[in-house]
Amino acid sequence: MAKVPSPKEMEWCIESLIAVFQKYAGKDGYSYNLSKTEFLNFINTELAAFIKNQKDPSVLDCMMKKLDLNSDRQLDFQESLNLIRDIAVACHGPFSKLPIP
Repeated sequence: MAKVPSPKEMEWCIESLIAVFQKYAGKDGYSYNLSKTEFLNFINTELAAFIKNQKDPSVLDCMMKKLDLNSDRQLDFQESLNLIRDIAVACHGPFSKLPIP
């Protein structure tokens, strides 16, 4: 029997993204989507550092509407990844200017 290699860091990251999405999705009915309430719980818990200075609650409503590409008032996994991508791209700029250790 062939030995299965240990997951690499990127594989762990992908597994983590899926697990975190599933942790929040489905509490309001559809297990494959985030409702508005689930999205707000997800943002306020998992991305609290990114929104800590955000005082206007309508910004999160606008964010969800922008991410909801099929306008079903829910975010599926692929739609939620657009938020993660946007945050990663925004964070990459400052980090890419740091010297490599």
